[in-house]
Amino acid sequence: MPSITPDPALFDVVGGVDTHLDTHTAAVIDLVGRVLGTEQFPATAAGYQALLAWMRGHGRLWRVGVEGTGVYGAGLARRLRAAAVEVIEVDRPDRKTRRSQGKSDPIDAIAAAKTALAGERTGLPKQRDGQVEALRHLRLARRSAIDQRADTQRQIKALIVTADDQLRARLRELSVKELIGTCANLRPDRADAASPATATKIALRSPARRHQHLTAEITDLDSLLKPLVAAINPALTAAHGVGTDIAGQLLVTVGQNHQRLTSEAAFAMLCGVAPIPASSGKTRRHRLNRGGDRQANAALHRVAIVRLRSDPNTRAYAQRRTKDGLSKKEIIRCLKRYIARELYQLITTNTHEPAA
Repeated sequence: MPSITPDPALFDVVGGVDTHLDTHTAAVIDLVGRVLGTEQFPATAAGYQALLAWMRGHGRLWRVGVEGTGVYGAGLARRLRAAAVEVIEVDRPDRKTRRSQGKSDPIDAIAAAKTALAGERTGLPKQRDGQVEALRHLRLARRSAIDQRADTQRQIKALIVTADDQLRARLRELSVKELIGTCANLRPDRADAASPATATKIALRSPARRHQHLTAEITDLDSLLKPLVAAINPALTAAHGVGTDIAGQLLVTVGQNHQRLTSEAAFAMLCGVAPIPASSGKTRRHRLNRGGDRQANAALHRVAIVRLRSDPNTRAYAQRRTKDGLSKKEIIRCLKRYIARELYQLITTNTHEPAA
């Protein structure tokens, strides 16, 4: 007799993955939300392949919801896209759901699958295999070097405060550049390191030389970043008030596949410059948006400040809105929204960016 067991290949299924550093827990559900199975796989190339084969063993894989596609799930997301599987980035379950259902890796994987099926709290993940990803890595290294250089500068100034009177009088009036050079060229007697005055000079020379090394590292990274940003989107760097650093941040925020942003309003929300409705009853108002990518928000803020200083049209707009009764902070918030609209067009109409 012919088998009455349904052929899995005839059914569409949806997957969900809860990602971690060493393992990924996967779940598969059908299109009515019934759980077909859960399984754990190692977070390796072989594990990704086994996870994909296991999901496809339950039916035609429609889409997969993955938590953390920008961190622990980045490798899995690349593997799924290479296999022509639609990948959806899902947020973690809200607190109410988590309180009622509990917390475990299989529960989170099932929740990711159901969220992908319903299309709630989802989005297309950034692609991590293009020039923008290379730009992100270089910017991370530069940001780290800048932070460390600022720390060393603060340490030097703190040491000067408690130094002996003669050394403090010699160093306290110098500019930062002169201070770093002077401290780096100190020649204390190492044999006299037990003396507080000599130990202070040794302690000043070490972070000063570290400061010089970090400055050279930042300069070297800048020499790589500037042509890379210009190659990805030359129109963006040509916009008024947009330099290499600001353009690089906005490109990283949007990602290689800028098509995932459906409108300039979505870009404004991503950058935290879209006002949030806060109306109730007869009251109609909006409040400040404190969400989104705060680094992108800071980049748009710098553009607004530059244009307020040097762009005649922006200055005229600020004067007109001041007469309307808006404060400077409110004017800057409005400007950031307009700037986001302008730069979104430059980012999404870029023809020099390699195809995703």
